[in-house]
Amino acid sequence: MKVVLKNIFFKIWYWYISTIDKKAEVIFMNYGYSSNYDKIELDKEDEPNRYSIQLYNHTAIGVDVKGKDVLEVGCGRGGGLSYVNRYLSPKTVTGADLNKKAIQFCNKHYKETNNRFVKADAQELPFADNSFDVVLNVESSHRYPQVDEFLNESYRILKPDGILLFADFRQPNDMNLLHNQIEKANFEFLRKEDITDNVVESLTLSTTERTTLINKMVPSFLRDLAHNFAGTKNSATYNRFVNRHFVYVYYILKKK
Repeated sequence: MKVVLKNIFFKIWYWYISTIDKKAEVIFMNYGYSSNYDKIELDKEDEPNRYSIQLYNHTAIGVDVKGKDVLEVGCGRGGGLSYVNRYLSPKTVTGADLNKKAIQFCNKHYKETNNRFVKADAQELPFADNSFDVVLNVESSHRYPQVDEFLNESYRILKPDGILLFADFRQPNDMNLLHNQIEKANFEFLRKEDITDNVVESLTLSTTERTTLINKMVPSFLRDLAHNFAGTKNSATYNRFVNRHFVYVYYILKKK
């Protein structure tokens, strides 16, 4: 029941953001990443989204994506895939998301000639076998009813020796299940990293900017929900990461 209610809330929230965000100010919806040794140089227009971008950078540089065909499953409003495309020089980028409005936004907002965005279910991807060099999945899988189906689909559409770059959070009791699902999908573990502390640091440092945006875009009666969704400091979501009731992990996985 909790999963169903959470998914309903996410659908409503995405619809709300798509409706009110007329100036494309919300192109990221992840919790971000911060590290003293991993700060990247950004163009001025990307600076407001620094921490969310750094999560994508930390995830995507796990392999060299230059000249590769990259698919992001769960691309949302496309900010992360746009960063990968503009800064890391892949051959092509494809974004897939179940949310129709998100895909409409991406097709309207991002005009690079080597990208495309398609409405698709992560558990039933409309791509041929061995289609992509890299599959990217950032803070999306925790909402999938059947994560094992997503992993099987990712394995299917990756080329031989292709890479799944995966970053997301779980409750500690669910980490073994995730590990077993990855093993069962036949992926080889190249790297596993706990980045919970980096996510907490990001949420702490970005709270002022997130609060400003919430106050600007969200009516007062919805702001508590918005703060929890955004993970601002002292929200329930933020405290779950601080207390490690949520654990955030990063995997580099290889198709055998």
